[in-house]
Amino acid sequence: MSQQKINISNGNGQGITLSAIINFPEGFAENKKYAALVVSHPGGGVKEQAAGLYARKLAEKGFITIAYDASYQGESTGEPRQLENPYIRTEDISAVVDYLTKLSYVDTEKIGAMGICAGAGYTANAAINDHRIKAVGMVSAVNIGSMFRNGWENNVKDADAMPYLLAGANARTNDAKEGLQIMPLAPMKEEDAPNEELREAWEYYHTDRCQYPTAPGWATLRSLTQIITYDAYNKAEAFFTQPLLAIVGSVAGSAWMSDDLLKIAGTADKTKYVIDGANHMSLYDKENYVNEAISQLASFFSEKL
Repeated sequence: MSQQKINISNGNGQGITLSAIINFPEGFAENKKYAALVVSHPGGGVKEQAAGLYARKLAEKGFITIAYDASYQGESTGEPRQLENPYIRTEDISAVVDYLTKLSYVDTEKIGAMGICAGAGYTANAAINDHRIKAVGMVSAVNIGSMFRNGWENNVKDADAMPYLLAGANARTNDAKEGLQIMPLAPMKEEDAPNEELREAWEYYHTDRCQYPTAPGWATLRSLTQIITYDAYNKAEAFFTQPLLAIVGSVAGSAWMSDDLLKIAGTADKTKYVIDGANHMSLYDKENYVNEAISQLASFFSEKL
């Protein structure tokens, strides 16, 4: 397997260049046609972390894969830095698909997409909008709108999230006058974590487990005006017609967000695969759990693409 760092021009009107890594399978030949996968990182992550790991391992299974940094994040361009606008993050996926369609060695009828955490939710949303994506894989999926509205364990009513919406609007006013306000996407300190699963999120992003210089772990507070009202699964009952594989840990607090899509997605070809003993964060980097997930994803994409 080999890889190459590339830049992808995002044609969605923001004037942004995405930084990405394309992975080639063993024995790659430009005169052949390959199935290709777009791999999207979690909220707060970058291409060198979980997304890059999955992209490399899936390339070893015979796919062309691209892991990329979201607009405004990592090594991609765009201001303000660390904006987490879910609509733009969804469009980023289609921008990578645009790039894949230009490659002579990619079979454009065999483009799939997968993501981890919020990247999985964005992937689902991209597939609803963009049917060049022929199959979808999700790992520890998070619908970022639902998570911010309803809490990690789905115990907050939508209307009770109004203070977050107002905080986002107030931050925009403040940004216009004084400068950027920020919020954590994962706990910034171990003592800030409300439970063990989110303590692991702190550990992943802020210790030697997987910290990376371009992944500071925070987002702009103004992002809340887009996040709170966003639904990654909007109109899935009508337009999500592609095959779907949702991989979740058996003890993941976030599993309900995979179940939400599985319930409503219009496709008849939808599967939930549970990895015994894994929580949400385990599927980011724990070797035994990741390898089990990769085995399922490789089989799924080989069959469906």
